[in-house]
Amino acid sequence: MKLLMHTCCAPCSVYCIDSLRKEGIEPTIYWFNPNIHPYTEYKARKNCLKEYTKAIGIEAIFEENYGLDEFCKNVVNDLKNRCTTYCYKVRMEQTVKYAKEHGYDSFTTTLLVSPYQQHEALKELCEKLAKKYEIEFVYRDFRIGFREGQAKARELGLYMQKYCGCIFSEESRYNCHNSAKPELPAGYEHPSRTNIQVKRIENKDDYIDLLLEADPSKEMISKYLNDSDVYGLKVDEEIVSLAVILPISRNTLELKNLVTKEEHRNKGYSKKLLKSLCGNYKQKYSKMIVGTTENNIPFYVKQGFDQYEKTIKNFFIDNYEEEIWDGDLHCTDLIYYLKDLKKK
Repeated sequence: MKLLMHTCCAPCSVYCIDSLRKEGIEPTIYWFNPNIHPYTEYKARKNCLKEYTKAIGIEAIFEENYGLDEFCKNVVNDLKNRCTTYCYKVRMEQTVKYAKEHGYDSFTTTLLVSPYQQHEALKELCEKLAKKYEIEFVYRDFRIGFREGQAKARELGLYMQKYCGCIFSEESRYNCHNSAKPELPAGYEHPSRTNIQVKRIENKDDYIDLLLEADPSKEMISKYLNDSDVYGLKVDEEIVSLAVILPISRNTLELKNLVTKEEHRNKGYSKKLLKSLCGNYKQKYSKMIVGTTENNIPFYVKQGFDQYEKTIKNFFIDNYEEEIWDGDLHCTDLIYYLKDLKKK
């Protein structure tokens, strides 16, 4: 299958690309979004998508068309229905035309991932265009992965836009109390506001099982747990993430353990917890170090641990009875990175 996927932005593409690749489908990304305004927003989304597609090694095509004038001319007399009468139509038809003219046998769009879009109207339009141009429309209700994709996008540090795209959607977000709730498929829960707080954990031993998911040795955990501060990220009524912080000098801390329950991973909770703790500890301490495996270095660097400190060779061989694996990585060395807590 040679699939062209119209793409509105990098964050919305994350789940769509991941799920299609799991099916064995490698889409080609197609950027054509003359409805995104102002130009600074248009450029920010386009550039972010360029960087993301390069990072994940996927082919991408960018049609440059900042169409503010045409957009305004076509929607000014029917602003309420602008999405269905212009925004969807102009983007989808251009996508289908390009696909047909360049040898693609199918098309789809990342707009299908957002619960804020008029999903059924978009689906109906794509089906009509598929018949008109005699090309397959690959329909997927990507909305089921909306939260997962957004969480991963935040973890990756992608630019997260605050509104749909056009200047009128930018305006409407300031009047959201008058907006209708988005239509959702059966069984889909719209992301709701949750009560998130950081809590100091006193009953440390009650959380050994969770800590073992990040450090699989009770003996190693016992060496640092009693002298450490333990904090949990509480979402509603549940502790979902833990961080163990050990003071090692008057101005330096060590992050000994950071773990999130398996069912809550890829939602940005570890990042939230760590960010909160760094903000609090910087009142008294100036540095925080973390010892980690090679696989986790990118995560910590993104959280500000951007100064290499040292490597302890064969740490996991010398201190653990069993071999330690992190995915496909056989862990041998412990690599330390430092975060300057005072750095803005």
